[in-house]
Amino acid sequence: MIPRDMTPELRAAAREYPVVTLLGPRQSGKTTLVRHVFADKPYRSLEDPDVRAFAQEDARGFLATLPDGGILDEVQRAPEVLSYVQGIVDRDARPGRFIVTGSHQPAVHEAVSQSLAGRTAVLTLLPLSIAELGHYERTWSPFERIVLGAYPRLHEHDLDAQRFFNGYIQTYVERDVRALIQLKDLRTFQRFLTLLAGRVGQLLNYSSLSNDVGVSSTTIKSWISVLSASFVVFELPPYFANVGKRVVKSPKLYFTDTGLAAHLIGLRTAAQAARDPLRGGLFENLIVLDVLKQRLNQGHRPELYFYRDARGHEVDLIVRHGRRLVPIEIKSAATFTPQFTESIVRLQAVLGEQVAPGAVVYTGAEDFTFQGTRVLNPLQGEGTAELQALVLAGG
Repeated sequence: MIPRDMTPELRAAAREYPVVTLLGPRQSGKTTLVRHVFADKPYRSLEDPDVRAFAQEDARGFLATLPDGGILDEVQRAPEVLSYVQGIVDRDARPGRFIVTGSHQPAVHEAVSQSLAGRTAVLTLLPLSIAELGHYERTWSPFERIVLGAYPRLHEHDLDAQRFFNGYIQTYVERDVRALIQLKDLRTFQRFLTLLAGRVGQLLNYSSLSNDVGVSSTTIKSWISVLSASFVVFELPPYFANVGKRVVKSPKLYFTDTGLAAHLIGLRTAAQAARDPLRGGLFENLIVLDVLKQRLNQGHRPELYFYRDARGHEVDLIVRHGRRLVPIEIKSAATFTPQFTESIVRLQAVLGEQVAPGAVVYTGAEDFTFQGTRVLNPLQGEGTAELQALVLAGG
C-alpha cells in the first residue's frame, strides 16, 4: 500500500486513547490502513456473517477472544458491541486496545456517544489525497484525476473506472442507502443521484431538486442526510459570522469522490470532463475535497467555508485558523488573469485584516505571487506542499 497521510495521527491517537474510531466511506482504505499500522493486533470483520452473529448473540464471549484488544472492522454492522467494549476499557484503559472502523456514521456515532464518550478518538479517512496519489509513478491531468477519482483499490489494482463505479454504486451506495431508509422506487433515487452530481459546487436547493426528481422536499432532505451519513456527499457551509451585509446562508454540496460524481453524469474520459459545462464545478469539487482531506488527515476539524453575498460575489473556499481567514479561489482555467483575485480583494475590504492574502488555485504551469496572493497549481510540483501549508498552518 502507498503511505497514508493519516498514519502519524492514527498512531498518536492510539497512544492516548483506549479506543480509536476510524470512520469513512466504503473503499476509502480504512481496513488496509488499520491492519498495516496495527499489524500485531488480531482482526475481526463484522461484515462476515458468522463473526457478526457471534458478536450479536454473545458479545462478552466474542470480546473474550480479544483479551488484549484488537481491530473491530465495520462495527456499524453490530454497534451494540461497543457497549461491552466500554466495560472492558473502563476496567483496563490501556491506550490503543481497540481500533474500531465504521462506514455508516449515524450508527457508529450513536454507539460512540452512548458508550465510548471520552474513551475514544474519532478520525475520518476519505479516499486518497492529491499528495497521496503523488506516490504513484505516473502523472494525471486535472481532468483525469477528476474522472478516475481517488479510491485506493481502483489505483492500486489499475481497475477499469467505469466497471469499478458501476459496482460501487450497486454494491455500496444503494445497499447502504437501503439499510438506512425505506426506498419504494430505486429508479427515482438513481435519478436523484444523477441530478445531485450535476449540481456539484452549487448552492443546495431542496425545492429545485424536489421539482426535478418528483418527490417532496422532506424526502430530498432525508436522502441527502443519508448520503452525507454514508460519506457519499458533504456540505460546505457558508461563512457569515460578523458580516454586516446580507449573505447567502445555504450550504454548497460536493461529492466525497469526483470520480463517482463524474460517473453519475456520464463522463468517462478526461477529454469529456474538460469540455463539459460542469468542468468548473468538478474541479472545484476536487480542490475543496482535497483541502478537507488534508484537514481530516491531521486530525483537525474541517473549519472550511465559502462566502457569497447577496450580489453573487463569492470566494470559493475559506479556511479558518482561529480569527484568521485564508481565502482560496478555484479556477479550472490554465491561464491566470488578474480578475481571479478580485473576490479575495473584495472579501478583505469587507472583513479587514483577518483575511489573509490567500491563494488562487488553477491548472496552469507556473506558480507565482500576484499582489500578495499566491497563484498555484496543487496538482504538480511544489504547488501541493504550498496549498497544504496554507490549509494546515494558515500560510
